[in-house]
Parts: sequence; C-alpha cells; structure tokens
Amino acid sequence: MFLGLAFNWGALLAWTAHDGQLRLPAVLLYLGGIAWTLFYDTIYAHQDKEDDALIGVRSTARLFGDRTATWLRRFQIVAVGLLAMAVLAAFGGVGGSPAAWLALAGTVAFGAHLQWQLRALDTEDWENCMWLFRANRDAGLVVVGGYLLALFA
Repeated sequence: MFLGLAFNWGALLAWTAHDGQLRLPAVLLYLGGIAWTLFYDTIYAHQDKEDDALIGVRSTARLFGDRTATWLRRFQIVAVGLLAMAVLAAFGGVGGSPAAWLALAGTVAFGAHLQWQLRALDTEDWENCMWLFRANRDAGLVVVGGYLLALFA
C-alpha cells in the first residue's frame, strides 16, 4: 500500500504543476495508480513469499494466499475503473471528443493487458511472477500511449 502511495504521488504533483490546482481527474488517476501498484506488487511478492514467512514479513502474497487471483481481479477492476473515471472527469465526458475516446481506448487496452496477466499468472512459479511483474512496464506504456494520443488528437 505504501509503495502505491509513494509511486503514484507524481500524478497529483504533475497535474497541480500543470493546472495550478489539484482537481478530481488527478485524484482519480492517483487512486487508480495505487490499485494498479497493489496488482503488480502482489505478483512480485509471490516470488519470495516463503522467505517472507521465515522472517515474518507481512506481504499481500501471504495475506491473499490462494485468493490472490480474486484480489488481483478486484485491483484490476478498481484501477481500470478509476482511470476511466479520470479520463471522463478530465474531458467532461466523451461526447464527440476524439481525444477522450483515445484516452479511454488506452485505458481499455491497459485493462486487457492486466487481464492477460491474470490468465498467465502462476503464483507458485517465481519466474512466471517476475515475467508478469516486468510486463507491467508495458501496461504502463499502453495507458500512457493512449493519453499521449489524446494529447495530440
């Protein structure tokens, strides 16, 4: 959780620096980023859950255990939903705005990428977990790509 709070702080800062004040789209983007961080950090945590248990580290992998896929699905839904709401709030809805549609398309593609990760996940295979954790770089590029397309539309 703390990782998500820290890693996504830039969404609030960048928006405020650009706009001059903090607004709802930035807060929604920040919260969506936290949900996404919980998604990928839980995958990462499954790599060393045995070591965590030995030394008493509390991790989401240990907390969720066999229910990890269910929790990841929840984080996925929350992340995609909040990112979509951020787009809608930023554009005042979609209407006929090609930019808004492009930003939403990036968000939907991001959600599809997370869904692919869920289908491929094997929490008992540390190499699989590392591979999927690293795939989140691409997930971030997908959503940012949609936002960049919207910026230049």
